[in-house]
Amino acid sequence: MKQKERLDYLVGYLCRDSVVYKDITVKEEQKRQLMRSLMNIRMPKTVPKEFVQIQNAFLQKEAKEKGIIDVDDIPAVKENFGVNFENADKISLWQGDITILKADAIVNAANSQMLGCFVPCHGCIDNAIHSAAGIQLREECMNYMEAQRRKYGKNYEEPTGTAMIISAYNLPSKYIIHTVGPIVSEKLTQRECALLKNCYKSCLELAERKKLKSIVFCCISTGEYGFSNQQAAEIAVETVIEFLQGSQNLKKIIFDVFKEKDFEIYQEVIDRANQS
Repeated sequence: MKQKERLDYLVGYLCRDSVVYKDITVKEEQKRQLMRSLMNIRMPKTVPKEFVQIQNAFLQKEAKEKGIIDVDDIPAVKENFGVNFENADKISLWQGDITILKADAIVNAANSQMLGCFVPCHGCIDNAIHSAAGIQLREECMNYMEAQRRKYGKNYEEPTGTAMIISAYNLPSKYIIHTVGPIVSEKLTQRECALLKNCYKSCLELAERKKLKSIVFCCISTGEYGFSNQQAAEIAVETVIEFLQGSQNLKKIIFDVFKEKDFEIYQEVIDRANQS
């Protein structure tokens, strides 16, 4: 089956599966966007094996066409920026799409419901990761949340600063580590800084317990969550450098940024870490 045939099948199924959009028609060039939109708004539930097989083939081929990058091929900051602080050979800075990186784990900036972003084609990393991984990711997240609610009560929400790990499905990485970052509504406080530090520590500790060798961090809590890009980068770099001093398993930690502004901020923070 060719990609166009797979796309036609997937869009057709998702439209029929949706009461609201079952009769929708779009131009050929809009079908991929429609597929992502329907995946984004769909509540977690099982689908036929045929759908899963065709979806997996479609998303995996799409990932290959975008160009998968092995994190082992991303130079460390020691080589790239000439810094020489302890474990600078284990830290990398990279700008680009986190969904094309082949690593043991990538980190998702999740919300407290842990089900992904339901806004069609939203620009957040949570949406991008769920869209590229496939609909199984939301279903497994729901299973996780249901198990937590059986333990802690029906109103359970994932606490800020914690982390959980599940399969990455159709992403090049093996796992996704989900963490809920703090939301800054007004002035940044020490409490929010401590919570963001906990996000990084929780992800790193989880990766260490799972004996993972590589992990990719996004810019947790910046953007819509309102955390200062500068202070978030300082917390991220400081926490990673501290953690690596006692790590036995992690060999590669990548800070993945999407914006040029964040790349410049991280480079400046890394340069300062070299001077301290």
